Amino acid sequence: MQSAFDVAVVGAGIAGAGAAADLSDGHNVLLLEQEERPGMHATGRSAALHLEIYGNALIRALTQASRDFFEQGAGAKTFAGPRGCLHIASNEQLPALEAIAAEANVADVVEWIDARQACDLVPVLREDYIAAALSERFAYDLDVDAIHHHFLKRLRQQGGVIHSSARAMDCTYDGAQWTIVTPHATFTAKILVNAAGAWGDVVARSAGVAPIGLTPCRRSALIVDAPDGTSPAQWPAVIDIGGEFYFKPEAGKILMSPADETPSEPCDTFPEELDLAIAVDRVQKAADIPVRRIEHSWAGLRTFAADRSPVVGFDPDHPAFFWLVGQGGYGVQTSPALSRLAGALVRGEEIPAALAARGIRAEQLSPARFHTASQRQPRGCVATE
Repeated sequence: MQSAFDVAVVGAGIAGAGAAADLSDGHNVLLLEQEERPGMHATGRSAALHLEIYGNALIRALTQASRDFFEQGAGAKTFAGPRGCLHIASNEQLPALEAIAAEANVADVVEWIDARQACDLVPVLREDYIAAALSERFAYDLDVDAIHHHFLKRLRQQGGVIHSSARAMDCTYDGAQWTIVTPHATFTAKILVNAAGAWGDVVARSAGVAPIGLTPCRRSALIVDAPDGTSPAQWPAVIDIGGEFYFKPEAGKILMSPADETPSEPCDTFPEELDLAIAVDRVQKAADIPVRRIEHSWAGLRTFAADRSPVVGFDPDHPAFFWLVGQGGYGVQTSPALSRLAGALVRGEEIPAALAARGIRAEQLSPARFHTASQRQPRGCVATE
């Protein structure tokens, strides 16, 4: 079994798989996954939407830079299907809707519509609740499984190696390479990429690197029957501009969420009954969707850095340790751009021109923005150049 690599990526969710695939073009790459198969946590539980006015300005730029990848697909396989999205506002929320519509990097991707138009698009919406909405021009359903497997397939085709059930229990650096101990094997690599999602700070500690203060947050979702006599397949998704709820068609039924963000330890999380009840209550204030039973429910962890932007770059105190974490709930829709970005930065290249053209700069994403060397906690190892 091969044990020595140029780059080891810890975490085979969509971020780790994408970065590993990009880096495998020219590098010998190992991808490690602690679970029995890749994508069991945040990636496998995504609501699977591409939304270009969702998240902060940096997230929106990364999402817009990912659009071509989703639209073009790979060979005969498409990654995106038409969905559309309405960001709705009550009278009290109109200032927030107007503020989003006025931002320069969303002005060409939204259309302002009134309550009647919104109700024509989604007949269950309550016209007495909605004052106006923004309709996204480039909102898609994403085939998360197809995107994730595309990255994994590309990695394998380019000689990369994937090991599942391979938690990185201990990582040590001797000034030239990492030694990574997993339950069944030990590997070495010149560079360690931390793409462990909710476990990002855990992996950092195992490597003797100071954590950056990631916060995993639980997000719940449920599936219910569509109202009798309705056919929701062509409806757009509906998102409350205040971030209180969303719902969308899902295989002839309705997926809804309270858009909760409850801080959690890294774990295989599950929904709370109260959060499911809150989701139903919030959605029903805006839409006439009777809920007689919950067919299925689940939860996943969205992991944020303090400023709610991704953390991508070499640790300032450890030049062989690379962070790729903190994507929040935007990991799938930003994965093409972040994969290209991470690959370029690991190789020591400039930010790809398509990303730089959208105003994305390395310092916006660098882990150095959180700590100075004097603020960092003592660690067990220090890299030498």
